[in-house]
Amino acid sequence: MKRVCYILLGALFCGPMLAAPAFAEDMSNAELTERVMKLEEKAGGFVSDAWTDRVTISGLIEAEAGYATFDPADPGANSEDESDVVLATVELGVDVDIAKHVTGHVLLLWEEDDTEPMDVDEAFITLDGKDVCPLYLSVGKLYVPFGNFESHFISDPLTLELGETRESAIQAGFVSDLFQLSAALFNGDIDETGEDNHVDSFVAAATFTLPEDAAGPIGVAGGLSYISNLADTDGLEGETPGQVADRVGGFSAFVSLSLADLFFVEAEYLTALDDFAPGELSFDGGGAAAPKAWNLELAWATTEQLEVAVKYEGGDDLGDFLPEQQWGAAASYALFENTCLAVEYRHGEFETDDTQDVLTAQLAVAF
Repeated sequence: MKRVCYILLGALFCGPMLAAPAFAEDMSNAELTERVMKLEEKAGGFVSDAWTDRVTISGLIEAEAGYATFDPADPGANSEDESDVVLATVELGVDVDIAKHVTGHVLLLWEEDDTEPMDVDEAFITLDGKDVCPLYLSVGKLYVPFGNFESHFISDPLTLELGETRESAIQAGFVSDLFQLSAALFNGDIDETGEDNHVDSFVAAATFTLPEDAAGPIGVAGGLSYISNLADTDGLEGETPGQVADRVGGFSAFVSLSLADLFFVEAEYLTALDDFAPGELSFDGGGAAAPKAWNLELAWATTEQLEVAVKYEGGDDLGDFLPEQQWGAAASYALFENTCLAVEYRHGEFETDDTQDVLTAQLAVAF
């Protein structure tokens, strides 16, 4: 069993080497198929039967109807309004227990008007110590551990819009009942001007979670995270010209509180640690900008089926990219097992003095 820890420890230190090209000779598909067939024949079909027991399939379907209005600050511009019904999200996940310390995860995602055809949202291999040692290593396409983004609303919080980051990465970490430490290394899409293309972007995160029942009915979680180049986030990489003069790091902090699984508080703050140069962000108005966002939500589970929530969120140096201030209210009701009906309203105000109002209803099922 110690060998598993040695393998994971070696992976933590040698993981970056995985980013280099592999020059070992690969086995042909025909040879591999022949060997698998022979193993199945010798096992009398046991390999095939056992395989199905180690596969877990899950999914999510979200259908939404919405109405939105946009009022520009310019008195000469006309207000705009629109409504639509969309199949907002389809997710299909497959998790496979390859061996005692090896798992595989694939998540396919389809979002109407955004990811057509279906996109491979996540796909990675994980090596973990399980009951031997609290270490793990994941390699593949995944969401690196920058930010928390917990929400009781249908729509994503502004912190997620600014900070969520999906990359092909090497992620390693330590997990215990109290702490989770993690780090990820990847080749970001936004490089410094004149630099070569290398695996030189990274994320580091630390999360604390109070064990269940440690403080009676009170639940507490909190954490900090850092990203070496905020321009690599999914939200900002499309708002830059493809390169930046200097990398700008990002910082995130969150606190999550609960009381008797009835009352919930979610608070998060995410910010750039320096200014982007003028003109590097499409929404900076020609000046230096250090975009930041924060989110505060209060939720109350009034019954086992019904939850209501309110939020106040905002940011700075966001131009017309995200609202400078936004408040909203939401309610969700569990119609049946794994079936939820939710509705929310949001009012947002931008630094440009434009305003928007959005009303959304959602029917979702998970399996």
